[in-house]
Amino acid sequence: MDTILIGGVILVVVLILVALYFSYYNRIRTYENQIDEAWAQIDVQLKKRFDLVPNLVETVKGYAKHEREIFEKVTEARSKIVTGSPEERMKASNQLTAALRTVFAVAENYPNLKANENFKLLQEQLEGIENKIAYSRQYFNSTVLNFNNLITTIPGAWFAGGRQKRAFLEIPEAERGPVKVTF
Repeated sequence: MDTILIGGVILVVVLILVALYFSYYNRIRTYENQIDEAWAQIDVQLKKRFDLVPNLVETVKGYAKHEREIFEKVTEARSKIVTGSPEERMKASNQLTAALRTVFAVAENYPNLKANENFKLLQEQLEGIENKIAYSRQYFNSTVLNFNNLITTIPGAWFAGGRQKRAFLEIPEAERGPVKVTF
């Protein structure tokens, strides 16, 4: 009778451990998939912005011909977005965001441009995309936080299988301040 009871207890413990393993393994894989999906959503929005920026730049160029340096920065940052690792592409995206802020600041000095319907439409579309990018970054970082917490705490760390923490998407310190435009 004692051997049957001991065998039953061992079987229950083994079943609990197996269930725990599969539960944590599946949660870890789910978070990895969510991180990949979150990056894909950011990528989609970056592509939309990539396609929209040349139209915006061409519209502004007609009004602000002497602001060539700004447009060169926008074009340079835009070209970097399509290649490289996710981190490099996000860095290029941050550079593009800073350059676009300057474009909008320049537009403030051109009343006819601000009244131009094409510019207004492009600006609204770009603002919508920027909001979606910000939300997608937030979702990505939330998912990374959940994943990192899962694989670095007990018992998740026991089942992480050597998985490493993922990096958050961060805004560079230089881009946290206000845009300065000088003429």
